Amino acid sequence: CMEEAQRAVSAAVPDVAVIGTITPCGDAFALHCWMKSEPPLNLVPMVVIDAPAEQRVVKGLRRWEGLRLECEDYLIKPVDAQALATLIEKLLHAEIAKIRVLVVDDQAVVRDAIRALIALQRDMVVVGEAMDGNDAVEKVRLHKPDIVLMDIVMPGLNGIKATERIHNERRDTKVLMLSQYDNDENIRESGNVGACGFISKSSADTDLLSAIRSAS
Repeated sequence: CMEEAQRAVSAAVPDVAVIGTITPCGDAFALHCWMKSEPPLNLVPMVVIDAPAEQRVVKGLRRWEGLRLECEDYLIKPVDAQALATLIEKLLHAEIAKIRVLVVDDQAVVRDAIRALIALQRDMVVVGEAMDGNDAVEKVRLHKPDIVLMDIVMPGLNGIKATERIHNERRDTKVLMLSQYDNDENIRESGNVGACGFISKSSADTDLLSAIRSAS
């Protein structure tokens, strides 16, 4: 049933999803729409297997639902098992474009926590870490990340100055400021030097991933 499928994919994000027929009619499409609206499930390759036309009154997809599918392949029962296995294998080996993230913070425990969180996401990868602003500028030159998560208060070159240098050197890299000091001055200065967003460390566990996806 739909509820059981939702629990299963929420507990462990699959590499490929195969949505077959579900009773009552309409639930299969509802499951498809739900997955497409839930990051990171919306990035999972999907194969839809529909019921034969004469059975769609009670299960499977209505005609208008089939026209609105967003999936890698649409099949109708009966399905050749070997052909399906070959298709799944092909999808498993397809490379998923990932958002490349550089983590900048002078505290190793913070960097480790962010790395662990991002490691659970199918659409992101940490390409490097930096301990201060100068290190961040060098790592951006080296790794060319899509997103930099930048602490503000660090020894040596602080996050504001480092962001300004990165913004001037590499406009393709977006910087998100990540700081426990979320006062108006820090937020204003971050915007002035080219940061595309500001995240308070107190709410990073809920806001960080959505901010990365929005900025990329």
